Order: sequence, then C-alpha cells, then structure tokens
Amino acid sequence: MNYLIISLITFISGVIGTGLGGAVGAVLKRESNKIVSLLLSFAAGIMLAVVCFDLMSEPLETMKEGLLPSYTPIIIVAAVVGGYAVVYVLNYFIDKATNHEVTHIDANHPATADDLDELIHSNHYETHKNSKSNLFVAGLVMMSAIALHNLPEGMVIGASYALTPDGVANLFSGSGFIMAIVIGLHNVPEGMAVSVPLISGGMGKIKAVLLTALSGLPTVFGALIGYALGGINEMMLTVSLGFASGAMLYVVFGELLPEAILMWKSKLPALSLFLGVLTGFLLVAF
Repeated sequence: MNYLIISLITFISGVIGTGLGGAVGAVLKRESNKIVSLLLSFAAGIMLAVVCFDLMSEPLETMKEGLLPSYTPIIIVAAVVGGYAVVYVLNYFIDKATNHEVTHIDANHPATADDLDELIHSNHYETHKNSKSNLFVAGLVMMSAIALHNLPEGMVIGASYALTPDGVANLFSGSGFIMAIVIGLHNVPEGMAVSVPLISGGMGKIKAVLLTALSGLPTVFGALIGYALGGINEMMLTVSLGFASGAMLYVVFGELLPEAILMWKSKLPALSLFLGVLTGFLLVAF
C-alpha cells in the first residue's frame, strides 16, 4: 500500500507539476519571468530548510538514541557530497550535450555559453524567434535534462517517506509530503522551460504540454528507489537521506537560485528565499 501511495503522490508532484508548468508556459511565455523567479526562490528556500532542519538532522537524532554509530555525521557528509557530485556530473554532461546540439544546429551562428544561458535559463526566447529549429531542439534537450533531474528528486521524496513508514497515516504530514509539494512547485517553472521553446519552435500546444508532463515521470521511479533503499535499515536510510540531501542542495545552489537571479535581477528573489526558509522551518516544526 505504501508503494502505491508514494507512486500516486510523486505522480502528482512530478508529472502533474511539470505538465502544469508546461500549460502555464504555453499561455504566459516570457512575460512570467518575475513570477517564476519568485517561485523558484521560494521553493529553493523551503528545500534548503527541509534538507538542513529535517533530512540531515534526523539521522543525528537516531544516533543519539544509540541506533547508529558515533561516526554517523561523517557518513552523512560523505553521502551529501556523493549526491551533490552525481547531480553535478550529470549536469555537466547535459550542459555539454546541450551546447553541442545548439552549436551544430546553426553552423553560421554557433551558440556561445552566454547564448545558451539566455536561451534556456532566462527564457528570453524572443531573441531567437528567427531560428525555430534551435528552439525546438533546445526544448527537446531541456525535456531530457529535466527527466534525468527528476530521478534524484523523486529519491528525495521516497527517502523522506522512509522516515515515516506508515504512508497511509502520514499521507498529509511529515517531510515526505512537504518535499512532494515543494518539488511539485519547483517542477512548474521547469515545465515552462520545456514547453516554451517547443511551442516557439513550431510544436502544437497540446502535444508540447503532454511531452512536458512526460518528463516528470522519472520522479515516480526515483521515489520508489529512495523508499526501498531507505527501508532496508537505519544505515541505508541515513545514506539515502544524505544522498538525496546532496542532490537537493545542488538543485538549490546550482540551478534554482542562479536561474532566479538571471530571470529577475532584483533583491526580491532574496526576500522570497528568506520567506521560503522560514516557511520550510515552520512546516518541519509542525
């Protein structure tokens, strides 16, 4: 029953969240940059709070109860570094492949790193509207990248639910449910980043939204893996939580915050991050 519930929750968070972002992108396009920037910052703040105040601290409480060895903090740090490194390497190859694709689409106007940032991270697609093939392929590459990102994000939800094994009783409480909500919110702007270039590149809106939603499906598989590993024993739960925390920290500091700043160079994203951290703390506390 727990696996079924987790699959349903992560389906809503991953597939529905990303698909909703695709639909929003189909309607609003680039005019929504300021809203998306604040949403990204707020989601990053909640993620940061949940990781620091819950996921990484929970094994320490278990250690104090005598169920884990005294060197548990070292294991947590190693797992966090491992999770961060895996997602970093994944992003490195994704960015390299993305730059390669866009560069070879238009041989007369090869894309630079700044062009790629403007095209993907800032959503300034209007500057490229005379090259629909660039936009279309960029959208496909973004869809693949987000699909790969959603796997470790799903592991965060699964590992968090492993902290509260009774999924039925804790369906709407605990860190698992909090992370499902936050990742669902964070998937909205990711969905926008996929659908906008696809639609601008000539794909129909309905088809673009459906493909965008499909990129959220790996979230379900990741959640099942995270929950299964976390349920083996206390040490595997600690490693799973640490790995998931590292993956989330990369998402926060390597993607969400830089993208939020690129989208809107203002102090308000920092305020949104601050409010997100406080909100995440209250969610964990209660």
